[in-house]
Amino acid sequence: MTTMSASPAKAAPRDNPLLQTWQTPFETPPFSDILPEHFQPAFEKAFAEHTAEIAAIKVDPAAPTFENTVTALERSGKLLSKVSAVFYDLVGANSTPELLEIESKVALEQARHWNPIMMDAKLFARIAALRQNAAKLSLTPEQARLLERTWTHFHRAGAGLDEAGKARMAEINERLAHLSTTFSHNLLADEQDWTLELGEGDLAGLSDSFVAAAKAAAAERGKPGKMVVTLSRSSVEPFLQSSARRDLREKVYKAFTTRGDNKNANDNNSAILEILKLREESAKLLGYPSFAAYSLEDSMAKTPQNVRDLLERVWKPARARALADRDALQGLIAEEGGNFKLAAWDWRYYAEKLRQRRANFDDAAIKPYLALDCMIDAAFDVAHRLFGLTFNERKDIPVWHPDVRVWEVKDSAGKHKALFYGDYFARPSKRSGAWMTSLRDQQKLDGDVTPLVINVLNCAKGEEGQPTLLSPDDARTLFHEFGHGLHGMLSNVFYPSLSGTSVFTDFVELPSQLYEHWQEQPQVLQKFARHYQTNQPLPEDLLKRFLAARKFNQGFATVEFVSSALLDLEFHSQPAASIADVHAFERKELEKIGMPVEISMRHRPQQFGHVFSGDHYAAGYYSYMWSEVMDADAFGAFEEAHDIFDPAVAKRLHDDIYSSGGSRDPEDAYIAFRGRKPEPDALLRGRGLLDESEAA
Repeated sequence: MTTMSASPAKAAPRDNPLLQTWQTPFETPPFSDILPEHFQPAFEKAFAEHTAEIAAIKVDPAAPTFENTVTALERSGKLLSKVSAVFYDLVGANSTPELLEIESKVALEQARHWNPIMMDAKLFARIAALRQNAAKLSLTPEQARLLERTWTHFHRAGAGLDEAGKARMAEINERLAHLSTTFSHNLLADEQDWTLELGEGDLAGLSDSFVAAAKAAAAERGKPGKMVVTLSRSSVEPFLQSSARRDLREKVYKAFTTRGDNKNANDNNSAILEILKLREESAKLLGYPSFAAYSLEDSMAKTPQNVRDLLERVWKPARARALADRDALQGLIAEEGGNFKLAAWDWRYYAEKLRQRRANFDDAAIKPYLALDCMIDAAFDVAHRLFGLTFNERKDIPVWHPDVRVWEVKDSAGKHKALFYGDYFARPSKRSGAWMTSLRDQQKLDGDVTPLVINVLNCAKGEEGQPTLLSPDDARTLFHEFGHGLHGMLSNVFYPSLSGTSVFTDFVELPSQLYEHWQEQPQVLQKFARHYQTNQPLPEDLLKRFLAARKFNQGFATVEFVSSALLDLEFHSQPAASIADVHAFERKELEKIGMPVEISMRHRPQQFGHVFSGDHYAAGYYSYMWSEVMDADAFGAFEEAHDIFDPAVAKRLHDDIYSSGGSRDPEDAYIAFRGRKPEPDALLRGRGLLDESEAA
């Protein structure tokens, strides 16, 4: 193992809070004590400890047993997990140039640390021997699952390769670690570097809440009294939807869709090409024809063709709906006297006008009823009614930024279950998007270890002294990430590797997307959607119009997602040597599927962090739609019970989906909950696209 070189500036272990037992409530990280210079020596010690633990397993003279091999592996690397969790939380949610520089080094060190472990022949031989004799080992179902998953991880990492293959795989992994970190840093830099300052004459169409958020964003960037649009999605999308200034919409749209694609120091095009070549080479070393084939073998989908079949099934009706909407939007432009062709930066603006006409509804009407605090309370209340959880805010838990809030979570018996951290506001130090992660995972191998779960969002913060008002999309995202959070908080497994969200990528989105359904239920909105000034509940008429408008513009939403998912699949299915230019490949694939020029993909390649800032969703962006088939079908269980909080259905949901982590096969888990496999038509029904599908 190569370790980081010693530095006179690094903190001595006794002074390093990362290497001490934390004397904080629930042994949470003491963020105010942790400085950037603490991380490199902490990682160095963590790597060394883990290497020694692995060596002890390998040289154990006793015949391999589940306890001395698999359980020993589960117990190894605790310090590394602890340090990594804190570090990557800060890098994502509150980065500094110093932390990003450290990340570039740590990414390489991580690869150099894990490569020899995951490709170790002696270690793999012990695991393979246990797997071969699994039937004689009297394993519990969770132990059997863990053994199979452990073998799979080692096998897919290249533990069965010859020495030349292992050496090349190690080189590939190191280079990919560097490239994915570079991709992420470039994207963050482009997002941080750009703002559009608004003058008083630039506000036509913008809501009071947007203007307040633009002032807050300017103040955050050291421009008090100014107003800026940022490249956070929560700033861009409402601007495109409401700004009457077509010239400014074009500026914002182009800046947003060219992040990482500006031929500057942050350009990601060359990184994409190299990533694709290296991923393909690694897959072929392991005997797969493409990276997509390699990636999808270890998923519910299993093959690229199964993914393509699902996406194409949805694409045809979605495109038909989008084209019909496009013609209606063009008609609206003509009706208003416009003599221009609908462009991508016009779609949201005119779609909002069309929605107001067809459904008598616009987002600006409902935003005053969707205050952030009320939607947090709503998410908590749903969890209480489904699973008996209670949430009590704690002010004594250290946090990484003053805006972060923490709640103690207790179960129905009043027993401590978890801590939940909410980091909701956009800021320059935070990467874009929304995600769930953890500082500690639930497990019972070493006592009853309770999780520390994090939700990170990028909501546009309200002006000083004013509440933050959410768009319907922001509110849905809050519920989505909280669904992931519940997957971590409700986890009830023995082994760390199977905890919480440690499941197939195309299953991990089920708990999150399913939870979104409750956000738009009338009985939830009637209770928690209250006007931020009057505290009056959402009027019945507005509620009905909101619910009726939910399926509006679904052709657009589906097209922008499916096009991204199909491009991801093709990037990783076609020979990398045939992709010489990212732009040309993008154009070719979009022309092939008949992509409407008036719609942009949800993620263009150069900013597609899901796929290129690491490989978790590489050839896997389809997962959101695969899970949507299940979530639409799963919510049907509550609808069939005529009670969205039906206790019997909620108990099955808890036991079979939210608490079981990766301890069972996901298809078996779903069937245990629903009584059958999911019905794909539920997705098309949910998006209002089934009629076109049947007519096609």
